Amino acid sequence: MASFSSSAPGKLFLLGEYAVLHGAPALLAAVDRRVTVTVIPAGSWRLHAPSVGIQHLDLDEEGRLPATLDAHTRSTLRLFDAVRVAVRACTAGSGPFEISMDSSSFVRDGHKLGLGSSAAVASALTAALAEASGLHLDRQALFTLAHSAHRAAQHGTGSGGDVAASVYGGLLSYTVETPPVQMQWPSDLSLVAVITGAGSATTDLVGRVNDFAVQNPAQHDQDLARLIRLAHSAHSALADRDGFLRLVDDYFTALALLDAHAQAGIVTERHLELRAVAERAGGVFKTSGAGGGDVGLAFSASGAPAERLESALADAGASVVPLEFGALGARL
Repeated sequence: MASFSSSAPGKLFLLGEYAVLHGAPALLAAVDRRVTVTVIPAGSWRLHAPSVGIQHLDLDEEGRLPATLDAHTRSTLRLFDAVRVAVRACTAGSGPFEISMDSSSFVRDGHKLGLGSSAAVASALTAALAEASGLHLDRQALFTLAHSAHRAAQHGTGSGGDVAASVYGGLLSYTVETPPVQMQWPSDLSLVAVITGAGSATTDLVGRVNDFAVQNPAQHDQDLARLIRLAHSAHSALADRDGFLRLVDDYFTALALLDAHAQAGIVTERHLELRAVAERAGGVFKTSGAGGGDVGLAFSASGAPAERLESALADAGASVVPLEFGALGARL
């Protein structure tokens, strides 16, 4: 019996967080942690997702979640259900299928690393389920369908940059509703990712910033204008290592100012500690993505400066996440 397997990489937001939601470009890198999905035609619908505690879940005759499912499990599987709905709407009700999903490489010591596991699940599951259903998607169509499902599962929040990184891979400049542009990573620039906390929910952090926009629109607009201006210079700044490092530092300063006003929890005390460590070692530190407890980023010149920075971070108790940047996008 035929089986259909796919994988998609995680991502890191390097620059442009929050500003991308207002039309500015964001810089993202796909990373070599991958979600894998296998779809097999079967006699009935069944789901296996051991990474999130789902062993053998029997679905109904349309692939819907059982009505008796508890609220926590239903919430955990909201993205799966959104992808199922999106694909079946395009394929006139194909199936049934037995579906297996593995996102275990996105978790460390019981905590999500903040590498975009939900976007990688959306991309890999959409690719495999569509192919098994006879729907052959090019990258743009895969992105469009996976992004729509991902947004539905996140109640309409998110720019789509994380899904774009998972679908296209590499180093991307991404602007909402615009095809992403592939970029080249400078050979003289080093980047490491470090664990900064126990993880955080993107929707919660973005929601608090949105609440701030309602409560104090003038200050919110001023803070966002600063981020947007900086984000627009990322593309050209990549050609100048020292200029890019200054831009990263300026962007983190602007994010911290937005957070100080919004009280959203984007920047934590641990982030500020690691920023000081990186600065003393000749590097630059910033949050990644929505911020909170997810991974942080430490940039420096390549070679001896990078080794010095990693050593300083280790001495400060920061745990480096071994990652390769610029990973291949979604693969069937």
